[in-house]
Amino acid sequence: MAFKTKALRYLGAISGRGVVKQNGETIAPAKFDLDGYYRAPVGVTGCGEIQLPGEVLKRLFGRTDLQLLTDQGLLLALRFSDSTLPPASDVAHMDVTGQSPIAPGDWR
Repeated sequence: MAFKTKALRYLGAISGRGVVKQNGETIAPAKFDLDGYYRAPVGVTGCGEIQLPGEVLKRLFGRTDLQLLTDQGLLLALRFSDSTLPPASDVAHMDVTGQSPIAPGDWR
């Protein structure tokens, strides 16, 4: 049996500042660093790191109802990738879930 794979294309990276939101409520300021990828038929997706104050990150870690509103006005749905968070951490890995509003040409 032969497998046909669709190529995963690296689009570039975006980084900056924004705020984490939960159910429309602003929770905390954040820094982020994302890499973007494209694969048909999924489209554009991203993953990377988010930095939050340690106590906030600990409280939010594992939730699935979070969004990142970037200073550029992009609203990204987030999911934490890791299953555990180191006790003193203020950085976590995340995935952008759903269709990313960032067009393939907008990644640098």
